[in-house]
Amino acid sequence: MGSDHRDVEKFTAAIQALLPKLMHYLNAEENRELAGLGITPGQINALLVLYLKDNRTMGELSSEINLAESAATRLVTRLVNLNLVRRRGDEKDRRVVRVSLTAYGRQLARLVFERRHLQFTSLAEQLKPEERENLVTSLQAALRGFAALEKLYEANNSKRTNPSGSELQAGLRDETG
Repeated sequence: MGSDHRDVEKFTAAIQALLPKLMHYLNAEENRELAGLGITPGQINALLVLYLKDNRTMGELSSEINLAESAATRLVTRLVNLNLVRRRGDEKDRRVVRVSLTAYGRQLARLVFERRHLQFTSLAEQLKPEERENLVTSLQAALRGFAALEKLYEANNSKRTNPSGSELQAGLRDETG
């Protein structure tokens, strides 16, 4: 590999160059995936979360799709109106609202899930085994980094737009133990 991405500036430059290209491919695939379905990317994400583990509380769902509970409630209302999910009170605690897929919602989520499975299988076949392992490890690290950044932004309450590198590193250490 030609460049040493351990250097912060080289890493940053490489990510700045790669991210728009990666986003292009991901957005194009998402557009192909959702064409004609009449739902948004956020809605399909909620359906896929429920497909993997149905009958979640609103709190669980909002946490999994990274939305405030009020925004998740609006999203679920739209999905209820599309007959993709149903909402009902929890049997043990009526204050808790549970969300589950309808038969139509499950069918749609399965279609998208299987399409994504084929796409990622095709991607995996283009990579060497060690590249696949490195990609998953790197994506997990990136998610930890973004989660740490998000926590810092929330903690700073918009006092500053960007935490320092040392603050980010401290946040990453907190996330990974």
